[in-house]
Amino acid sequence: MAKGNTMVELHSNYTFDGQRYGENGVLPTRHVLHETIEITHGWTPWFETGFYFFNELGNDHRTSYVGSHIRPRVMVPSSWHWPVGVSLSLEAGYQKREYSEDDWSLEIRPIVDKQLGKLYLSLNPTFDKSFHGLNKNGGYVFSPNFKAAYNVTKVIAGGFEYYGALGPLDHFYPYQSQEHQLFAAVDLDWSPDWELNFGYGWGFTQSTDNAIFKVILGYRFH
Repeated sequence: MAKGNTMVELHSNYTFDGQRYGENGVLPTRHVLHETIEITHGWTPWFETGFYFFNELGNDHRTSYVGSHIRPRVMVPSSWHWPVGVSLSLEAGYQKREYSEDDWSLEIRPIVDKQLGKLYLSLNPTFDKSFHGLNKNGGYVFSPNFKAAYNVTKVIAGGFEYYGALGPLDHFYPYQSQEHQLFAAVDLDWSPDWELNFGYGWGFTQSTDNAIFKVILGYRFH
């Protein structure tokens, strides 16, 4: 985010086919709407901070404020003229125990991206650590993410987004216990002040929520 600018985003996603029963003290995810408010402010040309407010709407006592995270992020300044974009995001915070196996956690997310003409590529080899909850004694979990988008027009870009969680670095989970999710996604860029991303995702293992529709709508305040 540019210095002095603030972006407000609403992240919405609905799980058509998720976990039907509670497990390890966590409520089921099937037929649940997640609504997250994200506020990001740019402090310098290379440093921003984001704040998340998580909410969940569903039946069976699943409607509630879920928790909040803070996410400082630094990037290599464009004036350095690196061949790829490089930044580092650190996200930490709290989620209620009935919505997550771990209520206090940290995410370390390196971000490497590149615009190649009309093609945009981004790789996030993410590492997650629990500090309180069922997995607090485990190591860092490797959660790779990847995005590829192609500009069909100046306004419309279509592509794919992959989200995974393989397990602790010293012993990956068996395949069906891992999370592998693929979204077909569209980005609309009709204004420098607005952003819109939407897509539909599929899960490929028993541990992954399936059939998810998501929308991200954001507005930039100067």
